[in-house]
Amino acid sequence: MDLLRSNLSRVRIPEPTNRIYKQECCVSFETPRSEGGLFVDMTTFLAFGKDYVGWNYEKTGNPVYLHIKQTRKVVPEDRPLKKPTLLAIGVEGGFDNNEPEHEENHNIVILPDYVTLPFPSVELPEKVRLAVDAIIMAEGAERKEQLAAWIAADKKQVSAYAMSLPQIDNGVVIPPSRWKCAKCDKKDNLWLNLTDGMILCGRKNWDGTGGNNHAIEHYKETSYPLAVKLGTITADLEAADVFSYPEDDSVVDPLLAQHLAFFGIDFSALQKTEMTTAERELDQNTNYDWNRIQESGQDVEPIFGPGYTGLVNLGNSCYMAATMQVVFSTRSFNSRFYINQSLKMAFEMAPADPSVDLNMQLTKLAHGMLSGKYSVPALENDDKANAVTSTSNKQEGIPPRMFKAVIAASHPEFSSMRQQDALEFFLHFLDQVERVNGGKPALDPSRSFKFGIEERILCPSGKVGFNRRLDYILSLNIPLHEATNKEELEAFGKLKAEKTSEGKDLSSDEIVRPRVPLEACLANFSAPEEIQDYYSTALKAKTTALKTAGLTSFPDYLVLHMRKFVLEEGWVPKKLDVYIDVPDIIDISYMRSKGLQPGEELLPDDVPEAEVESNMPLANEDIVSQLVSMGFNYLHCQKAAINSSNAGVEEAMNWLLSHMDDPDIDAPVSQGAHGNEVMDQLKVDTLLSFGFQEEIARKALKASGGDIEKATDWIFNNPDASVSSDMDTSTSSSKPTPHDTELPDGGGKYRLFGIVSHMGTSTHCGHYVAHILKDGRWAIFNDSKVAVSVNLPKDMGYLYFFERLDS
Repeated sequence: MDLLRSNLSRVRIPEPTNRIYKQECCVSFETPRSEGGLFVDMTTFLAFGKDYVGWNYEKTGNPVYLHIKQTRKVVPEDRPLKKPTLLAIGVEGGFDNNEPEHEENHNIVILPDYVTLPFPSVELPEKVRLAVDAIIMAEGAERKEQLAAWIAADKKQVSAYAMSLPQIDNGVVIPPSRWKCAKCDKKDNLWLNLTDGMILCGRKNWDGTGGNNHAIEHYKETSYPLAVKLGTITADLEAADVFSYPEDDSVVDPLLAQHLAFFGIDFSALQKTEMTTAERELDQNTNYDWNRIQESGQDVEPIFGPGYTGLVNLGNSCYMAATMQVVFSTRSFNSRFYINQSLKMAFEMAPADPSVDLNMQLTKLAHGMLSGKYSVPALENDDKANAVTSTSNKQEGIPPRMFKAVIAASHPEFSSMRQQDALEFFLHFLDQVERVNGGKPALDPSRSFKFGIEERILCPSGKVGFNRRLDYILSLNIPLHEATNKEELEAFGKLKAEKTSEGKDLSSDEIVRPRVPLEACLANFSAPEEIQDYYSTALKAKTTALKTAGLTSFPDYLVLHMRKFVLEEGWVPKKLDVYIDVPDIIDISYMRSKGLQPGEELLPDDVPEAEVESNMPLANEDIVSQLVSMGFNYLHCQKAAINSSNAGVEEAMNWLLSHMDDPDIDAPVSQGAHGNEVMDQLKVDTLLSFGFQEEIARKALKASGGDIEKATDWIFNNPDASVSSDMDTSTSSSKPTPHDTELPDGGGKYRLFGIVSHMGTSTHCGHYVAHILKDGRWAIFNDSKVAVSVNLPKDMGYLYFFERLDS
């Protein structure tokens, strides 16, 4: 006790604003349920596993720790299951997961000799008792962030159209039951348009179920914005499912009672007969049909050991899990964060709080996934003996909470619990890795994915110009006209027309999808493309030029993004229902750009002065002035605003603080803006994933100051926009840039080793799964489930990962 009293100055009583980690070690995936329990530093409130707490003592000198150990309780066999009410996992109202209950014990431990004092005890100093009580009662930082994200994602907003909604007095009175779609025979999934009283069926799901899209088609024809789902209206109007088509989300209608009464609906007499959109989403998450991508129904053999560790789904985090499984299957990331960097090395280099250090959390994730330490059969209760036994059909996996918090810190969407686009996450992740390894290209594993793209512009004058950019992915359009099963598709079209005319549905066995070879997608990327209204600096006039594209370097790892999402009439995103025939080996040698050829002449550099001025990056002066008032350099503030896309003062300050030491920070804006290159490309690729053309995407971003949402609105409002002005600014340099010469390069032969597949109508919903070639066999990584692949869905990929073969 005297030893504890002599160290009371190192004990802090946590305040409400302090982040308290008590559920997971900062440098490993040890928890209070691990064999050695968890040690919470009573000074910093960071947690460490048994094998790592000594490192923290050596680094900080903090000697006093709260030791937390949890052991399983015996669970009654008739324990009732609770129905979830929130689309969440492991939080109040969310999925129960049948988590066994645990008993928690506490001790005070003093290092370095691990002197142990029991808690609770009246003999302990009051300061220690108050500190421990506060830690035990506090919500852990991990759970606090998770719950906040779930609630934020689940909260519905009041519709902007509700208060001034027009309603047409056309004599329509809605009966209390026996509803039917006005345009087909559907009797479920029906929506009442709150403007004209039309009852129409909902959207068709990706698997063919649901409605026939008549409700949304009616919105496109009339622009009547709000509809309520019949069958969800009860005396509790807050539970009714109101959907706003222009806002594309479930919303709150404060005047719903009034809007329903207009059509003679007495909501107090109605009983609920249909699931709301949120409940249907819950139901689909509970009973999801994995057949196509997840090899459902197959007798798969689970795999355990190094490199086969599953990742726990933190709530719609499958996009991250699938991506990271493939990333850490590459030699570059494996070497950087596992083979060549120990946990202790990363911890010693980390700042005071290792939980917010990307290098530390990447190393933690790499060791967790690749060491095999956590890839073991999960422990379960034996129902008969009610005892803990080992089972071999699944593993618990590791929860990448801290990694997700760090990588999402600069991206509000990834901080949420909403589903995200795996492509967008992959590009954001590589961008962050490049930043953390800034100035040390030899250490940067993201460079193994980077390559150069060169666009060659041939002017009718015979002269040529070149545009160059760097990228991490090769985004490919899918030329449906190159399908290899055209006869079958033609027969299917006739069958579909017959069935439709007879009012019958097609069975899943009758559906035929186009099959397009990957080679056709690659050839389409390199194929010549006409550019209308191209300003030729040689002819001093606008003309039609010919553009071709090629790669200036071949990366160690080539990622192919299949543009399966396109915009159909009305700017509605649609997923192409298509198969891609992908060979195991591809050769893209023919795609290497050749630069300026003998006898060719470059286009002159002179561009109209107005064009130059219009393409100069502009900073928001309000943001700049606020930063300047804080004492920052005016030029630096301009760059911060530009490179953060004028998003706000906080974003600009974050950029500024992390780029103060950039070698070009004092260069003029017009010369120093090249740091925007990768950032802008990330935004371009986001718009590409929506199905927009690349030139249109670039022009929209330029017109909207780099804001993706505004750029999307700009495209919708300018459907006839010309893409020529983007191409007018092409440079005439064909010499490799310094960045090009530092990139990895080699032969053009690649072997397929990873596939990220997507299931759902949008990249922001549905589910992602990874398949990876390891140890000579394909394995499926479906969140925490890892098994041998039996029926590889190679033709259904969204992202394909290829490894360059040694020349």
